[in-house]
This record gives sequence, structure tokens and C-alpha cells, in this order.
Amino acid sequence: MRVIFMGTPDFSVPCLEQLINSRHEVIAVVTQPDRPRNRGVVSACPVKVCAEKHGLKVLQYEKVSREGIDDIRALNPDVIVTAAFGQMLSRDFLAIAPHGVINVHASLLPKYRGSSPIQWAVINGEKETGVTIMQTAYKMDSGDIILQKSIPVGEDETAGELFEKLSALGAPALIEALDLIESGKATFTPQNEDEMTYFPMLKKEDGEIDFSMSATDIKHRIQGLTPWPSAYTTCGGKKMKIIKATVENMQGSPKQVLKADKDGLIIACGKDALNIQILQPENGRKMSAKDYLLGHRIAVGEEL
Repeated sequence: MRVIFMGTPDFSVPCLEQLINSRHEVIAVVTQPDRPRNRGVVSACPVKVCAEKHGLKVLQYEKVSREGIDDIRALNPDVIVTAAFGQMLSRDFLAIAPHGVINVHASLLPKYRGSSPIQWAVINGEKETGVTIMQTAYKMDSGDIILQKSIPVGEDETAGELFEKLSALGAPALIEALDLIESGKATFTPQNEDEMTYFPMLKKEDGEIDFSMSATDIKHRIQGLTPWPSAYTTCGGKKMKIIKATVENMQGSPKQVLKADKDGLIIACGKDALNIQILQPENGRKMSAKDYLLGHRIAVGEEL
């Protein structure tokens, strides 16, 4: 089939790579405009870099409006594929290709609709997640399901680690779905709206740790916010990112320092306590809590 691929971040690249190496023909790639990235330097997104490496036609739109719809329709695609493209698509756009728009979504729909499904699955302590290949509908993430693939979520797995696994899982699942569509063997199963859950896009301020929560919930939150936007607290009036922590069966008033020595930095929570393993002080590098305590005095009994 003649395919137009639409995506932006690293998550989308394995899907594009596998599509290029499949029996289908990628006739163009649509992505977001170049933006300031590291140190404010304007640069291309990962999908554009991949597309140009393979000599593919690249179209970039701040928003896919009438001009973009006309450009894409003129290419005469059989199907359009989206994977973390980052824009809502109009009804006119969804009607361009005979086989519509097929989306790769990083959750087992109808659970975890929304823009940050990987992070929220980790934050909520899910034991299993996966990818859904679906027919895109106008309402966000509500389209019929073509197929799903699931994987377990490790107890200590971060969102970044799960991101890599789901990206790799989604690529072959996408090709399988496209092959089914082309052969006329694809089935389209409506989602059960009674089982639907939706979670919003994460913001930087969502990273602030609430020590009145249980240590287990905080640990999951730290993992779900790694690498972005990062979980943080304050220490000595300065922001401190918490990169890795474990749970200890110790009790105290939330935010109270229970231990601060060469063996660890342990903070009381609403239930149990958080043993901070790796942290990053404001304007500093990542380090172990032990190394941090060598240069910073934190007294037992004080509050972070």
C-alpha cells in the first residue's frame, strides 16, 4: 500500500524504520516543524532525521490545516499512519485515504487514553501494558481496535525504559495490522466505553513529590516521571530531583528525615518511608545519596 507516515519523537522512529523495510511504500513523511532543542539550537525532530536519512519526502506543518490536507490528498495515499504525531486531526483529514488513518497508541485501549499513557501506567503501578493499533476516529483515542500486543511492566521499570520497549513492540504490530488491512482480513473492534480511562498530558509541576502519599506510590511516581519531567522535592530551599528510590518499612511524620548517613537518606511518607538512592541537586550532576551527604549536612528529624 501507498503509506504516508506521521510522527515526531523517538517513539515513532522504529515504526517508520520497519515500515520502510516492509512491502509497503512510504510516499511521504509528515512531522512537526524544526524547533529549539538542546541549548536552544533549532533542530529537526527524530522522525525528520530518519526520513531524510532514507531520502523520503518530508512535509512539516505547525498545524495540518486546509493547505496540508490538499498537499497530502494530492499524494494519493492508500492509508495514513500516525505514531505520536502530536496534533489532533480534522474529520476532513481522516477522510483523505481509502483506508483512513491508522494510529499506534502506547497503551491497551480503552485504558490510558491521552498524551502520556506510558508515564501514567508506571505512575499507577500497572503490572501490564502494551500497544494498540487502531483506526483513528475524531474523538481522541476512541477508534476501533485492529490488534493489541501486551508486555509486563517491571517493578523497578522507568517510563523511559518502558518507552523503548513499547516503541519496539509497536513497529512489528503496525506492519501486521497494515498487512491485514491490505488483505481484507483486518477486524475492527469497537472500544468498550465503560472501561475507558483518560489521563492528561504531564507538566513539569506534576513532578513535585507529595510525601503524604505512600512510599510505594511515590516510588512509582518517580519511575513514571523518569526521564521527564522528573520527580523533585526541595532541600535547603533548592530543588532536588529524585532519580531512584526504594521503599523501607519505617514510619514517621511525612517529609521527616529518618536517616541521613553513609548508609542512606530515608524520608518518612504517609505510609512507610522512601530510601533515596540517586538524586540530582539543582544545577548539579546526578549522584548517589551517599555522595551527596558527604558534602551536605541533613539532620535526622528535620523536614525536607
